[in-house]
Amino acid sequence: MAGKPVLHYFDGRGRMEPVRWLLAAAGVEFEEKFLKTRDDLGRLRNDGSLVFQQVPMVEIDGMKLVQTRAILNYIASKYNLYGKDMKERALIDMYAEGIADLDEIVLHQPYVPREEKEANLAKIKDKARNRYFPAYEKVLKSHGQDYLVGNRLSRADVYLVELLYHVEELDPSVLANFPLLKALRTRVSNLPTVKKFLQPGSQRKPYEDEKRVESVMKIFS
Repeated sequence: MAGKPVLHYFDGRGRMEPVRWLLAAAGVEFEEKFLKTRDDLGRLRNDGSLVFQQVPMVEIDGMKLVQTRAILNYIASKYNLYGKDMKERALIDMYAEGIADLDEIVLHQPYVPREEKEANLAKIKDKARNRYFPAYEKVLKSHGQDYLVGNRLSRADVYLVELLYHVEELDPSVLANFPLLKALRTRVSNLPTVKKFLQPGSQRKPYEDEKRVESVMKIFS
């Protein structure tokens, strides 16, 4: 029997958080080995574990996978969260890429210089309210089904709900005009595996405060 996946990253959200969410949604237990110092990162680079010298890296099924999208695609395929055919997979990829575009701005918010935080937050709110969330609301309305693709949970739903929670931390009223997104968030959150992950004490990471940002910068700077 294969061992648990092992996630190599710092003790924070960053680019690994969607991986944690997807594994949790699939009901897969995983271990984490946190980078705490620049030397920890150096050891992974020097022993050949990181193809492109970057984390996140996930050890799974005898592989050392890097690149977040590749990791997510593999997990989604392995645990039947990637649609039933090529057309559904294409839609899932398209929706996930849109989520990733917004997520890229969101995950940098704790790390932007203090004088740029307000402008970056305004950018997040604008893109969430006026570009991305209306698009997903329209998708859900267009087919009247419970999930984005094929009326079944996919990696796109999990990723979107993770992002909804994250943006709500920055802008609590962001979903006020998106009832179908609010319903999706509730629906996914009530799945037993996700509900467990949302409980205190799980491997879900909190929003990065200044102390955590400082510790992360010591690893990568």
